[in-house]
Amino acid sequence: MPPTVVIAGRPNVGKSTLFNRLVGRRAALVADTPGVTRDRKEAEAQLRGRQVRMIDTAGLEEAAPETLAGRLRAGAETAVGMADLVLFVVDAREGLTPVDRHFAQWLRRQGRKVLLVANKAEGRAANSAVLETYALGLGDPVAVSAEHGEGIAALMTEIADLLPPAEEVASKEKPLHLAIVGRPNAGKSTLINRLLGEERMITGPEPGLTRDAVAAQLRDAEGVIELVDTAGLRRRARVEAELEKLSVGAAIGALKLAEVVVLVVDAVEGLHDQDLQIARLIEREGRACVIALNKWDAVPDRTAARRAVTERLEDSLAQMKGIPVVTVSALTGAGLERLLPVVRRAHAVWNKRLPTGELNRWFEQALERHQLPLVAGRRLKLRYITQAKARPPTFVAFGTRAEQLPEDYQRYLVNGLRETFDLPGTPIRLQLRGTKNPYAE
Repeated sequence: MPPTVVIAGRPNVGKSTLFNRLVGRRAALVADTPGVTRDRKEAEAQLRGRQVRMIDTAGLEEAAPETLAGRLRAGAETAVGMADLVLFVVDAREGLTPVDRHFAQWLRRQGRKVLLVANKAEGRAANSAVLETYALGLGDPVAVSAEHGEGIAALMTEIADLLPPAEEVASKEKPLHLAIVGRPNAGKSTLINRLLGEERMITGPEPGLTRDAVAAQLRDAEGVIELVDTAGLRRRARVEAELEKLSVGAAIGALKLAEVVVLVVDAVEGLHDQDLQIARLIEREGRACVIALNKWDAVPDRTAARRAVTERLEDSLAQMKGIPVVTVSALTGAGLERLLPVVRRAHAVWNKRLPTGELNRWFEQALERHQLPLVAGRRLKLRYITQAKARPPTFVAFGTRAEQLPEDYQRYLVNGLRETFDLPGTPIRLQLRGTKNPYAE
C-alpha cells in the first residue's frame, strides 16, 4: 500500500485547494464557505515518482465531542493517526492564530512526521507571517500558494524526501468500484462506516452532512472494493445553493466512474419517487444496481413494506427487472453480511458475455414465438444478433429495416434476454442495424 499523506489544519486555510494541487485534479470541493470538507477525502497522487495516498480532512477546531464540529475533529484526528506524514497547513496571509498554536502542540505529541506548510504566501506581505510560523516548533515551513500553484514543486520534493522507503512490490489487484447513492439522510455514510468497521464518514441526525464524493477501500473474500460515499441526491428544483450544486455534481461524477451502485433507501419511509429517479439515472448510465433497504430494524410491518417495494419496482422500474434488494440496518449491522455478496453477483451479471451460437438459437426461437410486425405495410426481417460488449450487456440485432422495430417488440426481446440468460437487474442495451442489401427482402 502506498504511504499516506494527511493534510490537516484549522478551517479555511486552503487544505482542499492544496489537496487538488497535489493530486493534479479537482478531487475535493472548494468554496469560499469555511468548513466545506466534512469527511476524509482520499485520492492517489504521483509525487516525484512516488505513488502516494493523499487524505484531505475537515478543519481542526475546538468543540464538544457530541457536536458536528466535534465529530469532524474526531474524524480528522483519526486520519492523522493513520498518516506516514502530516502536512500541517496554516494561513500565511492571516498569520498564526491560537487555534494553530493549540493544534501544532497537539501534533507534536502524536509521534508523526509533520511538514509545516504556510499557504496563501503569495506576495511580500506574507513573508513576515511565514517567518512567524517557526514559533510553532514544527521545523522549517514550506511557503506555497495553492491557489496560484506557487511553491508546489518544492513542496512535492519535501514530501517525497520525508516519505518512508518505497515498497518493492506494488499491488496489481484491480478493485471493484462501488458507489453508494441515495436521498439525503438515507444512511449512506453510516452504511459505509459499518462496512469499514470505523468511523470513516461523518454521520449524525443533520441531513446533508456528506458534501463531497469520498473514497475508501475494503477487502472481502474476493478482493478489494473501492467504496465511494456521495452527497445525497435530491430533485433539481431543490438544488439551490452553489455548494450543493457542486456536491450533486460530485455524486453524479462518482456514479459515472462506478461499476456497481448501491441505492440506499430509507425503509421506514418506503420507496419515493426520488429513489426511482436515482435508479433511472443509474440505468441510464449503464451501471449495475443493488437496492439496500436501510433502517429495516425500525420497520413495524416488514412483510407489507417488502411487498410495497417489490410492487413499486415492478410497476415503475421495468427496465431493470429483477433488481436485487437487500434489507439491512446500517446502525446495528443486521443484514450487512448479505450486501457485498449480492454486489459481487450484480457485478458478475453486468460483466456477463453470451456465446454467439447460443444467443442466435434463442433469437430464432424468439422470432418464431412472436412474428415480427408490419411497418408501412411491409414485414420487418431480423437476421441475427450478437453481443457487442459487456459492462452493461449490449446486443446488436441486424436485419432489413431493423432500426424501425417498434419499442414494444424491443422490450419483448430485452425481457427474453434477461429471463433466458439470467441477467436480473442489470441494464441491457439493444441496438438495431438495418441491412443495405436490396435483395434482402
